[in-house]
Amino acid sequence: MKKSKSSKNKAWYVSVRGSYLPNSWQGWLLYVPFVAFLLYAMSHSMQNKHSLSDVLFGIFPQWVAAAVVMTWIAKSKTK
Repeated sequence: MKKSKSSKNKAWYVSVRGSYLPNSWQGWLLYVPFVAFLLYAMSHSMQNKHSLSDVLFGIFPQWVAAAVVMTWIAKSKTK
């Protein structure tokens, strides 16, 4: 029995040059809060910092952790 195109599971993300971009509403549902978190982490780490190195040391661990989790999710939801 053939499945129609609409009933097939659509990939949440597509692989584009070593990165992943949202391909469905589920992908966007995860991608938008991810970008918002990155922006929040950057703005929060820029408050009351005295040097660029303080800002980078504040951002780096949060961005790396978020990128690892997002890449893992995107890779598992890509066909």
